[in-house]
Amino acid sequence: MAEPQRPNPAMQAIRPGRRGPVVEVEKPKNMKGTLRRLVGYIGRNRRSFFVLLAVTLMITGTNLLAPSLQQRAIDSIEGNLPAQLGLMLIFMVFTYLLNAALTYLQGIFSAKLAQGTVRTMRKDLFARLVRLPIRYTDTHNHGDIMSRMTNDVENISNSISSSIASLCSSVLMVVGCFIIMICYSPLLALVSTATIFLTLLASTFITKFMRKFFVRQQRILGDVNGQVEEMVSGYRTVVAYNRQERAIRDFNATSDHLKKTAIYANIFGGCMGPVMNFITNVGFLLIAIVGGYLASLSPEHILHISVGTIQAFILYSKQFSRPINEIANQYATIQTAIAGAERIFDVMDSETEDAGGNAPYDPKTVKGALSFRDVHFSYVPEKPVLQGFNLEVKAGQKIAIVGATGSGKTTVVNLLTRFYDIDSGTITVDGTPLNEIPRSELRKSLAIVLQDTVLFSDTIARNIAYSRPDATREEIIAAAESAGADRFIRRLEQGYDTLLTEGGGNLSQGQRQLLNIARAVLADPSILILDEATSSVDTRTEMHIQSAMVALMKNRTSLIIAHRLSTIRDADKIIVIDHGKVVEEGNHDTLLAQKGTYYNLYQSQFSGIAT
Repeated sequence: MAEPQRPNPAMQAIRPGRRGPVVEVEKPKNMKGTLRRLVGYIGRNRRSFFVLLAVTLMITGTNLLAPSLQQRAIDSIEGNLPAQLGLMLIFMVFTYLLNAALTYLQGIFSAKLAQGTVRTMRKDLFARLVRLPIRYTDTHNHGDIMSRMTNDVENISNSISSSIASLCSSVLMVVGCFIIMICYSPLLALVSTATIFLTLLASTFITKFMRKFFVRQQRILGDVNGQVEEMVSGYRTVVAYNRQERAIRDFNATSDHLKKTAIYANIFGGCMGPVMNFITNVGFLLIAIVGGYLASLSPEHILHISVGTIQAFILYSKQFSRPINEIANQYATIQTAIAGAERIFDVMDSETEDAGGNAPYDPKTVKGALSFRDVHFSYVPEKPVLQGFNLEVKAGQKIAIVGATGSGKTTVVNLLTRFYDIDSGTITVDGTPLNEIPRSELRKSLAIVLQDTVLFSDTIARNIAYSRPDATREEIIAAAESAGADRFIRRLEQGYDTLLTEGGGNLSQGQRQLLNIARAVLADPSILILDEATSSVDTRTEMHIQSAMVALMKNRTSLIIAHRLSTIRDADKIIVIDHGKVVEEGNHDTLLAQKGTYYNLYQSQFSGIAT
């Protein structure tokens, strides 16, 4: 019984940035702790990290050197010094070529650091996911879990590849530019910094004003995506009820709403660039005015500067303001990465499924005698599902479990497979308590055929061999023959090497179920569980599957959960569950003669009598 699904924190809003909309996510709850762990993952790639820092330092050095070389070149022209001018031009060409080469190397090592970090993180996350208890996947939004593996990891990758080098370079550039500008002219340095504060104030004000439009745009975009997904997944229903025109109208209405909102968002978002450019140009103008005045002073004056210095100041001012804006924008990117890392670490910190007990248990020698004694269980506290459940199954018996929806039938399977552990009571296999048996060994003695077939995007042969990867080709074919699947497999163009699409979509429901049965046959279990294995197929296909299951159940303890009572008439014993308790048990004829719960269920299916 799954808990109510929580809102998916991966659903993100859009925040306007200096260069367009950027993603805005929830703020991390524990930034310091998460950042420390994230740095630990980055630290596993020390070589790439330190090389990246060294390259970034050299790039910053060349960026700081270039304006100074330009200043000397201009002053050489003004002083009529051709030899010095030529030398400065050579140095400038070398500096720009070196900067380009270093920037290329920076991209390479940024990518190596980012991909190396997220590869390790993705590997650790997946290793934890496959060891989580079933309760975790039952009580968490599956889309949210996948989002942590994909979107959150990708956000971290993007942040590492762009933010680390950018932050280091920005800090070094701001400090370096400020020191150089102070050395050139403290007065012009003061003029340059004045426009920086104006830039930050304007950016903060405009961002707050525009945010609501981008948030609304992202929400409506989610509605559009949801409509498309619903239409595609439910296309047969749409066509069957001739609702195409209604679907088009609904989609167009949402799409029009998105268009209007997106126009407003982009209009207001587009003003960020012009405003920032205007402030920057005002800063350049102030530098030119003040610098021109200082250049007009006599060379002996303490505030006098050269024309080349004015040019250098304009370039340094540009390099000084750009990193500050980038740091402001990178803050949102870093928050995105840390929030994503926090969600990933939340999964990594979740308790894994324990290995179980240490009792000696050989799956090959298990006979399959089962005992449930006074078992109590609830998925949610204070909402019991099984209440004093008792059941005795002899080795080799075929037991059918029936009851109304929600009576606890599937819960019996969940407990037997130890997908969940009981609250109280005892379950034993051949006399050994279930909680003392290692989970991996217990599950080797079980095979399950579910109502929902699970097939992978692989060949038919490998799908059958999923229960026993070391099986030979001959064993795979023998299992398919036993399950009645060999005939349709051989009619396929590539036979057992036919590649299945996702979920086996290129096969019929009955064919998919026969492959599931073949997989169970190959596993050769001591205990077989059939959970509504034929409820989703037609009657004729059900007959083929039933005949395959007869062979599968031979000489095995079998638990059959069924809604169609016609499929369990020949069971050795039928157990009727109601409100988590066994209320009736016996064979088909005995239970009908009692005219109790089973009789009412049977009549409701075959005689139209309401229960």
